[in-house]
Order: sequence, then C-alpha cells, then structure tokens
Amino acid sequence: MMAVRCTDPSDDDETAMTTLSTRLTRALTLRHPIVGAPMAFAAGGALAAAVSRAGGLGLIGGGYGDPAWLEAQFAAAQGERVGVGFITWSLRKSPSLLTDVLRHRPAAVMLSFGDPRPFVDPIREAGALLVCQCQNMEHVADALDVRADIIVAQGAEAGGHGALRGTLTFVPEVADSIATQAPQTLLLAAGGIADGRGLAAALLLGADGALVGTRLWASTEALVAPRHHESIVDADGDDTVRTRVADIARELAWPAYFTARIRRNAFTARWHGHEDELERNVATEGPRYRQAFADGDPENTGVWFGEAAGLIGAIESAGTIVERMASDAARRLARYGGATLT
Repeated sequence: MMAVRCTDPSDDDETAMTTLSTRLTRALTLRHPIVGAPMAFAAGGALAAAVSRAGGLGLIGGGYGDPAWLEAQFAAAQGERVGVGFITWSLRKSPSLLTDVLRHRPAAVMLSFGDPRPFVDPIREAGALLVCQCQNMEHVADALDVRADIIVAQGAEAGGHGALRGTLTFVPEVADSIATQAPQTLLLAAGGIADGRGLAAALLLGADGALVGTRLWASTEALVAPRHHESIVDADGDDTVRTRVADIARELAWPAYFTARIRRNAFTARWHGHEDELERNVATEGPRYRQAFADGDPENTGVWFGEAAGLIGAIESAGTIVERMASDAARRLARYGGATLT
C-alpha cells in the first residue's frame, strides 16, 4: 500500500508539496522511497550522505574492496545514516572488508552478483538490513532463502553490471513471488529509473521504492570526472552497450552471466566484438584503459551509465534530484494512478 499527500494536485501547481508513503519509507523512516545505488568508484560518502539528507537512503559503493577508500568515504558521509554495497564475488576474496565496514554501523548492506550466504549472519548481527540485488528469478529464490530484508529487482537498462531481464516485466514478477512467499520482504526496482515517471511506474509495478543509479551518477556529489559528466548530458538512451570489454581491459574475472552497460565510445567501437583480440593485447591495452580513466578521458575508457542517459539534461545536486523525483512521482500518482489521497 502507498499513500500520497498533496496540498494541491492541480496541473498548474508544480510547486505543491507532495509526499509518497510506502512500506519502504515507513520501515526505514524515510521521507522518499528512493535509495541511491552503491555505484563502484562513483557513489562515495558525499553522494550517499546527500541522498540521505534529502530523505532517501544513500549507499556507498564498496566496489572491489579498498579499505582505505572505504574508510575515507564513511568519513566523508559525516555521520549521516548511510549504507554500503559490495560486489559479492569480490568480497569473498577479502571478507575482512565487511568486518571493517560493519564497525561504522551502516543502515543497510547490499550484496550483488554472487551468493549472499557467507555474509548474512555478520550483517544481521551488526543490526544492518540485508539487501540482495537480483537479476533473475534464481537470484530472487536465493534472496528469499536467506530472508533478505530488501530485494532489488535490477533490469538490464541499468548502468554498470547486470544481466538480461527488463525492468518492466521483472519487477512485477518478483513482486508476485514476494507476495506469496515472503510478504514482509521489501522490493526496490532498479534499471532505467531516472525521474518521477519512472518512480511512479516502479510503485505501480509492485515495488516499494526505487534504487537509482545513473541519475545520481549525474550529480554534483558523485565521484565522476567532469568530461564523463559532460558525455552523459550529450547522450541518449541509444548511446550505451552491454559488453565485456571494460572487464577484460581491467583484468577482472567477472562471472560470464554479467555484462556491463557503458557508454558507446572509441574504446567500445574498437574492442566490442573483438574480445579475444583484446585479451591477447591486454598487457598493452589494460594500462591504456586505466590511464584514460584516471585522466577522465570519455573516449578511451569505460564510462559507466545506463539507458536513463536520455532522460538527463543537466548535472544537478543529489538533493535536487531526489526531491524532484519524489515530488513528481507523487503528483503523477495522485493525478493518474488512482492512489489514495490523504
């Protein structure tokens, strides 16, 4: 169930104060049903804190596990209530990272791209919510088996790593599964959600909120190079590709099921479809890729955003993005969605 509070939902009043109340906002004491995705290298402490201050919940991107970086990002969060996310198969190589992070008492820990079971007990013992990101129904079954507090149904539209399911059909299928097997479990939709229309749609599909990545990647607080930011403003939804080439260049052994959605550029034009050749030349091409990333070059490295690029026209503060997305979704639901006005 959701409720919408709106002082005036009329078409000519775009400043009306609106609030969306969902199971997620009530369970986590949030103002808005928005969670910031823990994007590796981009979602640092400043971004996570900004999302939380705006009324959502921000997650720091644990990435591949750099203890010093994680410590610095929790410090940058300045005591705000935030969570953290990990690439699960990578965390298994350095489980002490989780121990270190749990000392910061994160509100939630999100596990993606691997079996969550080795980490469930310490997360629960620390009092954090267990969030499992899923890309197919087998993943959902695993998340339900470990009694995840929150399941994220991630569609292929998302930037960064993911799989093949589309958000529009995957989210309601997961919602139906949760309703019959674990109705207390919360559901977030992810993949292509970048404005109030997407958030409203996610709620109507049966989600309790949205996990937002690409739109917050395009925020002033994100740890993103200026020219990479410029490239998303100029892009549309056709300007991305699902590919393995960034992982090959970085020599990261991602499970074959997961590919990455990144911007189409000179790097992808050269190597996508020529993965075997890239692997043979990685001793040369790998350092070139990493240097281009360090230089903020948008053409010769991976630029990590999703299909929602076509909905983004400016780099704005995370607070502005969260507030506008929630307010617009509430107005749309009150106006067209049949939600209860209270």
